[in-house]
Amino acid sequence: MSKFLEFSAGVRVVVAAALLTTALVYAQKDAPPQESAPDVPDAIQVPAGEQVMLFTHASGSQVYTCQAGADGKFAWTLKGPDAELKDRKDKVIGQHSAGPTWTLKDSSAVTGKAVAHVDSLDADSIPWLLVEVVGHSGKGQLNSVTHIQRVHTHGGKAPAEGCDAAHGNAESKSSYTADYYFFAPAK
Repeated sequence: MSKFLEFSAGVRVVVAAALLTTALVYAQKDAPPQESAPDVPDAIQVPAGEQVMLFTHASGSQVYTCQAGADGKFAWTLKGPDAELKDRKDKVIGQHSAGPTWTLKDSSAVTGKAVAHVDSLDADSIPWLLVEVVGHSGKGQLNSVTHIQRVHTHGGKAPAEGCDAAHGNAESKSSYTADYYFFAPAK
């Protein structure tokens, strides 16, 4: 009888292990994959101890205004972005607007300040950036974000001409796309 009990206990352990393994496999299937940080130059690396908590792809416009500078010369000046933020499944999850501000549909938002940049790999595109978050609002995914990287930019540069005294305060939109990686302290 004791050999039967030993066998029975052994079977229960094997069955319990199999059930636990199956549960973990299904839990991992339903969990969103952990994003990896993009490969970027040192100048726009986030501080150590932070991890990617959200990825978005932006598509829209960089909006420029024709203004006179302190020297009296007219030049295109960035007014701000106007872009949709999409997840990896191409679902719109938020907006990127002047500030610069990133707002998600969950009502969370962050405002940032560029602290470093490098030229885009595409010479006709806006630079890659490291942005430090300087303000939070709402409750949601962006609550713990401390830094944002803008990478893989295409387009978005100011027009090369068309800004002069006759066109003061004129606006121009330049289409662009970019990937934004949102970072928070590692847990």
